[in-house]
Amino acid sequence: MTKVSAAEGLTPKAMDVGESGDNTINGSNGGVRLKKELSLLNGVAIIVGVIVGSGIFVSPSLALKYAGSKGMALIVWILSGFLSMIGALCYAELGTMIPKSGGDYAYIGEAFGDLPAFLYLWVALFILVPTGNAITALTFAQNILKPLWPVCEPPADAVSLIAAVITCFLTALNCFNVKWVTRIQDSFTAAKILALLITFFASLWYLFSGHTENLENMMQGTITEPGNIAIAFYTGLFSYSGWNYLNFVTEELKEPYKNLPRAICISMPVVTLVYALTNVAYFAVLTNNEIGASEAVAVTFSEKILGVMSWIMPLFVALCTFGSLNGAIYASSRLFFVGARNGHLPLAISLIDIKRLTPVPSLIFMCLVTLVLLLSNNVESLIVYVTAVEALFILCSVAGLLWLRYTRADLQRPIRVNLLLPIAFLIICTFLVVFSCFTHPMEVGIGVAFIALGVPVFWVFIVWKDRPSWLLNACNSFNVFCSKMFLCLPEDSKDL
Repeated sequence: MTKVSAAEGLTPKAMDVGESGDNTINGSNGGVRLKKELSLLNGVAIIVGVIVGSGIFVSPSLALKYAGSKGMALIVWILSGFLSMIGALCYAELGTMIPKSGGDYAYIGEAFGDLPAFLYLWVALFILVPTGNAITALTFAQNILKPLWPVCEPPADAVSLIAAVITCFLTALNCFNVKWVTRIQDSFTAAKILALLITFFASLWYLFSGHTENLENMMQGTITEPGNIAIAFYTGLFSYSGWNYLNFVTEELKEPYKNLPRAICISMPVVTLVYALTNVAYFAVLTNNEIGASEAVAVTFSEKILGVMSWIMPLFVALCTFGSLNGAIYASSRLFFVGARNGHLPLAISLIDIKRLTPVPSLIFMCLVTLVLLLSNNVESLIVYVTAVEALFILCSVAGLLWLRYTRADLQRPIRVNLLLPIAFLIICTFLVVFSCFTHPMEVGIGVAFIALGVPVFWVFIVWKDRPSWLLNACNSFNVFCSKMFLCLPEDSKDL
């Protein structure tokens, strides 16, 4: 990794890029830039589409386990939605104050400098994003194959193969055309909300048939121990994760000052309502023991209430994970694109396709890392390691908001949230992180150790100026090779 300006052979004039058009060069000076193609509807679809993935179909059993009762679990789900809403509003201020793609990476860098920003990029690059994408792809594969193996688990090799195919397919789609990506995202987001509403209405039919026994004494067995409550909130917040993904693509959002906060204010209440209704559906149909014994609550729900049509629920889960993976690939590739543009990753990752104006090298790099993780089916354990780490960096971003209020009061803030919101978010998330350390000290320790490992990497590849000439030449040759291979150029630096 080395911070290099556009090397000779990578300047816009070094290639014959053809005539400028709607799908070619964006700019009169021959430079290339990512196009602003995301509307308010697209923004809502990205947030809802990324959030509503596999979590709502799996996490209810864990939330109930640590909450102790259905009533407390429902409270945890609703409050998790409100907490995510507060965090999203804080990110709306950050996103309009610092209108750059990259999300947390951009905000942490602006507030605290290069090292903390690089550490976030380091963790996201090798753990957070590829692991999340790999797990989503595996969940898709497991559920799309489930109807073919109704009484046993699908073969591991078949699951890995389908997961790899869908990852490559969606990566290719993201490379080819942003509009196709957003159309798929819009369609699958609407479909997955419809699927969850069908789940709710099926439970209403069950209730009106006289089966109300599962909703009696809903607070019985409630656990009030702080550590368990913290983990219950973790399982709920895991299902809401993704509310900050629109901030990764701020530069491609039309009228970001208006559409970013609007998308957040529309999508978060919708997701919270749908999640609450879905949990009510689960709780109305299934007993505590049935939920606790199930690794996939939605499948257990469908087997009990849908009968011969129970095969449709795995398809619903696959539908949700397909849309979630599509949105995650689109948004996360922009994070690494921005990191490379700032010199924290190889320059090649910041190149843009001259015809389609998409960050093709960044997308392909993310695909390759995800495929490596798919070689192993057992990546779920990594979630435990990185959940607290991700929360730490979200805390860092919100702390950056407060810090910038103090040190950069002159910055333009089209949206200015009440100071109580970031303070409340900071206190609550700190509580959750601290108590998770008591319940899972080893997992949190491994995550923190991986963060610390990024410090020497930063000093060697970013800070050290007297790197050997052979290393610099190798990096430049690699950048030029990627530029020629993918017909890409660095982004036009004007107005960045």
